[in-house]
Amino acid sequence: GSNVLRMSSGIQIKPKTAVQKSKTSSPLPCSPEPVIKAQPKPSDKLNPKTINPFGVHSRPLSAFAAIYAKGGIPCRLVHGSVKHRLQWECLPQTVPFDPLLVTLAEGLRETKHPYTFVSKEGFKELLMVEGATEKAIPLLPRLVPVLKAALAHSDDEVFGRGLDALVQLSAVVGPSLNDHLKHLLTNLSRRLMDKKFREKITVALQKLEQYGGKVS
Repeated sequence: GSNVLRMSSGIQIKPKTAVQKSKTSSPLPCSPEPVIKAQPKPSDKLNPKTINPFGVHSRPLSAFAAIYAKGGIPCRLVHGSVKHRLQWECLPQTVPFDPLLVTLAEGLRETKHPYTFVSKEGFKELLMVEGATEKAIPLLPRLVPVLKAALAHSDDEVFGRGLDALVQLSAVVGPSLNDHLKHLLTNLSRRLMDKKFREKITVALQKLEQYGGKVS
């Protein structure tokens, strides 16, 4: 029995040391393959457990939560004293947008921590990399339905994240989004009747018009 305990403790010490070393190292370039197929890593243990799979009222993990749990999202939440931030396991500009950008957009509908922060911040930071326009435009047919679902969500915070993401996407792809706007305006007009969102939606519409040009 004591031998087994020593073996198990020895197994856990090595990954912990690896994690500590990885904190000080710079992100490395990502190859297309590991993004979704990556195996669970010891660093996943650093994230707070927000779902108890053995809870009485537990529900199956969402698609985004399942991918995150398997290490398929190449960034994780780092708790700061003032605010949280994302730490990427590799350089964001080397990460394939397909399917990660769509996956992060799907995560905008999450309501549990840390998925809410990771999806929102990850989507934003991925759109900020060099060449984001060329990478994001081909994904619009898949991104728009996902954003529409976030804008139609009953949760106010989910709607707010979806609206922010829509504006961020519009700033990157510009007029390329115009043909898809008709699928989104209905959900925006419904929320426009809500006083607490009226100003934010109005500003968002002005930005969509600015980025999309006269056609929008």
